[in-house]
Amino acid sequence: MGVQIQGDTGNVIATKGTYSGNVTIGGTLTYEDVTNIDSVGLITAREGIEVGASPGVAASISVDGNMIVSGITTIGGDIKVGSGVTIGKDGHLFATGVTTSTTVKVGAAVTISESGIEASGIGITCANINGTQIGGRRNLIINGAMNVAQRGTSSTDSSYATVDRFAIGFGEGSITQAQVDLTSSDTPYSHGFRKAYKLTNSTASTAAAAARDIRYHIEAQDMATSGWNSTSSSSDITLSFWVRSSVAQTYYCFHYVPDSSKHYAWSFALSADTWTKVTKTISGASGVTFNNDTGSGMSVQIVAFYGTSFTESAQGLDAWGTWNGASRIPNMTTTWGATTNATFEVTGVQVEVGSQVTPFEHRSYGEEFQLCQRYYTQYGGHSGGSLGRFPAVGECPTTSTAQYIIQFPTPMRGGGDVTLTTNGSASDYQVYQANASRPSTGVVVADTMEYPQGDVFGCRVNLQRSNADLVAGYACQAYNSVSGSILGFSREL
Repeated sequence: MGVQIQGDTGNVIATKGTYSGNVTIGGTLTYEDVTNIDSVGLITAREGIEVGASPGVAASISVDGNMIVSGITTIGGDIKVGSGVTIGKDGHLFATGVTTSTTVKVGAAVTISESGIEASGIGITCANINGTQIGGRRNLIINGAMNVAQRGTSSTDSSYATVDRFAIGFGEGSITQAQVDLTSSDTPYSHGFRKAYKLTNSTASTAAAAARDIRYHIEAQDMATSGWNSTSSSSDITLSFWVRSSVAQTYYCFHYVPDSSKHYAWSFALSADTWTKVTKTISGASGVTFNNDTGSGMSVQIVAFYGTSFTESAQGLDAWGTWNGASRIPNMTTTWGATTNATFEVTGVQVEVGSQVTPFEHRSYGEEFQLCQRYYTQYGGHSGGSLGRFPAVGECPTTSTAQYIIQFPTPMRGGGDVTLTTNGSASDYQVYQANASRPSTGVVVADTMEYPQGDVFGCRVNLQRSNADLVAGYACQAYNSVSGSILGFSREL
């Protein structure tokens, strides 16, 4: 018998059943000993679907779309969450948007949080930092924190006169450059800076030839070997610095590459008397190249004011172009240039390969000082009434000439002669021989001495005596007889 209908209970017992229309069941539909349920089309459950001996034990799909599974769920294909997230069957997670989490833990040893990556043991592998090498130096600027000032802390001269490696360009009027102290009220102070480089517009001028800028020259071989692919638009360098001006206006900065006669200008705005961190990322471009030598590779020039001899209204910004000394930046607002005693301060100058601005690379004073000595080194400058000895011992080849060999503490940049700087009269420099000191009548650099690779490691200095009262063939030593007198040797760019 295939079908049995029980009149007293209302049960229908059948071994098989086929229905061409709708079937309505008012009570509970129970499946027993069923391996598979085949359904063509959609299955709609008003209260959800429960799998297990009791509700919620094994798995449930609720009417709001939530699925709760207490055991292991195995899915043969991929899992898609909306249109943006896919969990592949190979274990890979793909997300087209931003994935945000307060903390991500990888095993028991690695935690990634908003504050950084914490890892116990050795096991972090990193291909690069900021698109360049992991080790070594990031900052291509020497003395960017303005800590070293061998020549002095204040000067009314242009060019290199105070803070090492930084120079002032100016024309018309007068200007004072100085190394100044920062205090705890200055914003850069909390970032580890104690010094700044300051321009003061001592005598204002807005003449066409007026110029007020801070400039730094990076050696060409340092640019060539920095890792920056300068001819590629997808390779970047980033400049950052702290700056404060007493005058609120738009200022300019430009980069000049003499080896390829290329130029890049850009602007930044400052509020009055407010320290501001300025950053700029610059991409490479076709034709931007550097010679692998000791010349100037790229200058960075931060402009407080330029007159119209150096500006052009049509000068474009934020793009590489051909250098033109009469069109360095667009025409400037004249306020700073016209303001007597207007000030402009800079510290924390950094140039690094890559598109990201990283914290300033602080180096020890001793290391920074030694890096500066490649371009300038100085002897003397003593105070007090007694004679000060230069590290110069030599001999007298004639009765009127004392000849000394001075070896530099750091080999200096090669490619040319060393320039000797003195700050006193010839008589301030003494020849000490045979228990007597005799004032010089002239100080000259006879020649420089180079390593085989071209670096300058020393210099021969002659002190002349017009009285011809030296003993030829005797040893001698050089002294300075006036407080502060120096022998300065320069190979600045």
